[in-house]
Amino acid sequence: MNKVRVGMVGYKFMGKAHSNAYRVLPMFFPQSVAPEMKVICGRDPVALEKARVQFGWEEAVTDWRELLQRDDIDLIDINAPSDAHKEIAVAAAKAGKHLFCEKPLALTLADAREMLEEAEAAGVKHMVGFNYRFAPAVQLAKKLIEEGRIGQIYHFRGQFLQDWIMDPQFPLVWRLQKEIAGSGSLGDLGAHVIDMARYLVGEFQEVIGMSDTFIKERPIAEGMTGLSATGGANSTEMGPVTVDDATLIMARFENGALGSIEATRFAGGHRCTNGFEINGSKGSIRFDFERMNELEVYFTDDAADVQGFRRVLATDSAHAYMDAWWPAGHTIGYEHTFTHEVVELMQAFEEDRQPSPNFVDGVRCQEVLEAVERSIEERRWVAISEV
Repeated sequence: MNKVRVGMVGYKFMGKAHSNAYRVLPMFFPQSVAPEMKVICGRDPVALEKARVQFGWEEAVTDWRELLQRDDIDLIDINAPSDAHKEIAVAAAKAGKHLFCEKPLALTLADAREMLEEAEAAGVKHMVGFNYRFAPAVQLAKKLIEEGRIGQIYHFRGQFLQDWIMDPQFPLVWRLQKEIAGSGSLGDLGAHVIDMARYLVGEFQEVIGMSDTFIKERPIAEGMTGLSATGGANSTEMGPVTVDDATLIMARFENGALGSIEATRFAGGHRCTNGFEINGSKGSIRFDFERMNELEVYFTDDAADVQGFRRVLATDSAHAYMDAWWPAGHTIGYEHTFTHEVVELMQAFEEDRQPSPNFVDGVRCQEVLEAVERSIEERRWVAISEV
């Protein structure tokens, strides 16, 4: 196989991000297996055709089931809203199609487990879209931890802070409706931090959480794309917000490390503060996606007169993926994390293995999300083994 023929369901925010990754990958990462952008799928034929031309897809269809019947489609890319993930993924697996699904994997843990079971039963490849793993600075953090250079891990503190819905007149977009999104800041933002913690520190043992919804109802949206919407002040009809606006989590990991996670859409001035700090017996590392090319590193064995956090610019060929891009010091951006994600997916095809992260990671993340939700509801610590 030298081509992976893709059928993609979704054409808005994540659809654009995935399309860009497929388009640029062969230019910067020429390898024996490459994606072929065959068919894009969405419900609005006019908007879909515009996206097809703009993004560079060969064809467009309005029913995702057509993709499963075609012999010229190998991979189904699912970046539609969360409530569509399970139905599409299960049907695609049964049809023998490989799977690439955005996070969170499903609305519930039970659905996520079913998706994994079906994918494994079908013997197809499956990947979940935790793109932030693929920033070179995060890859450096992983390397330092695996090499034992910060020692035994004591603390993980992570945060994903945004402010895009602070205006009470911001419309009721699908991300604020539980039946479509599953949860609010917890599943949308917290899922990324939970996955990052699992990736870098290890499995969660138990969690306790608290959450709140600050704005209880909003104007009905007239239209929405990505994180923007129309309606707002011009709408007289209101609808209930059925997800959390902010969630706080405390956690203990299986290796004994302690964790804290904050996910909120009400942190004024924070556009995309997705970061973490990890403290170990030999040093510390910290990262903020708003400065995604940098990792701050501290080692306890540095000489006393130069101790402190140092800034490492992860842009030269010593760092993951960077030998394919620009000269040292020439930074990359958000879209490159998706390109690197697709590099991993295509390499998995080439090497005939499961990509990472895959549906197993999606289920593990969903276990933590469900444990947090149960903790909030029952106001107690919940072990991951309980869910």
